[in-house]
Amino acid sequence: MNREFSTHVLPNGLRIIHAWMPREVTHCALAINVGTRDEGEGEAGLAHFIEHVLFKGTHKRKAFHILNRMESVGGEINAYTTKEDTWITSSQRAKDTERALELLADIAFRSTFPEAELDKERDVILDEIAGVQDQPGDMIFEDFEARLFAGHALSQPILGTAESVKALSREQVAGYVARHYRPDNMVLGVVGAVTWERVVAWAERHFGDVPTSEMSKKVVRTAPSEGATFGISEMKGIHQVHHLTGAVAPGGDSRDKLPMTVLANILGGPAMNCRLNLNIREKHGMAYHIEANHVVYQDAGVFNVYFGTDARFHGKVERLVRKELKAMRTKALGTRQLHDAKQQLLGQIALGHDHGATVLSGLAKTYLMYDRVETLDSLIQAIEALTAQDLMEVANTWLPEEALSHLTFTTPRA
Repeated sequence: MNREFSTHVLPNGLRIIHAWMPREVTHCALAINVGTRDEGEGEAGLAHFIEHVLFKGTHKRKAFHILNRMESVGGEINAYTTKEDTWITSSQRAKDTERALELLADIAFRSTFPEAELDKERDVILDEIAGVQDQPGDMIFEDFEARLFAGHALSQPILGTAESVKALSREQVAGYVARHYRPDNMVLGVVGAVTWERVVAWAERHFGDVPTSEMSKKVVRTAPSEGATFGISEMKGIHQVHHLTGAVAPGGDSRDKLPMTVLANILGGPAMNCRLNLNIREKHGMAYHIEANHVVYQDAGVFNVYFGTDARFHGKVERLVRKELKAMRTKALGTRQLHDAKQQLLGQIALGHDHGATVLSGLAKTYLMYDRVETLDSLIQAIEALTAQDLMEVANTWLPEEALSHLTFTTPRA
């Protein structure tokens, strides 16, 4: 048994992963390997819609009883959808862990999707869509990926559109669940102060009798092809200019994933001493928020730099961003710079590893997507082994000037 985690597969194909952490709170998740990119024609927003309506009633519980089951003991049950997977989660005191697992099984496999409840939740999601559209700092990321992956399923918004959500039917919900909500397409994860033996016994009790579906196996995902770059400016009724520069980047199955993640962290990670923050916010005072990200999908990724600024500073901030990107392609990090960059990322990983929910997300995600789990020790070793040349090669391979696309939301004043 691995000291960091334990795994087991039930006869029906459900994979289980567990990590012991001496905490009063345990975190549980049922991760389903289906998301926005798996939606077919006429199904835009369906994965997210199902995530909502799972909570609207099962064969033995009404919506109130589902919500009250964990809330009544101080726990928190939730769910979310990404472009590649759907998660049902619960956090609670260790003594209530089995209570949570039984509820996750009930929601995932015995939901009834009452028509009246679907109609109510449809309106909730329409409000959610409108809320995103009112936030240019969120909308720009969605619009950028829609153009970057144009023609591919990864271009679709997770929420769908108002038109597509209005058209979704109960029959579509039931059919999608039957195809994808199968034990062999899921991972059950538990992190906290409950023993591995108990977790396996609870999983067998509450998930073991769910049959393996006779439905066809999951369609193999097709990686996006390289699209044309773009430079687009859109006028919005906003007070600030929002700008996003980026490109297609390594995915989770690429050997370049880790050096690209390190590069993004150096440029615009969460630390206040990242290059973009020091140069643009601290030195010039021209942006309150600036960041760099490496978004990782199973077989593709996105690198982006986002900033919001006053229209007066937009051109100069964009030039400074391009200058920092050029520096990553042309100037190798010195020995001390590389050491500090590695130590910063390792420290951030260590802080994240102190939170059970973060540990659970990392373990279950990798197990779900790749049927393997990377140990913390192996990750540390991989980071320590990176060279300055590795970072320069990744920057030149994925982020040359001609590969960069740009999207700007401008103000009427601009």
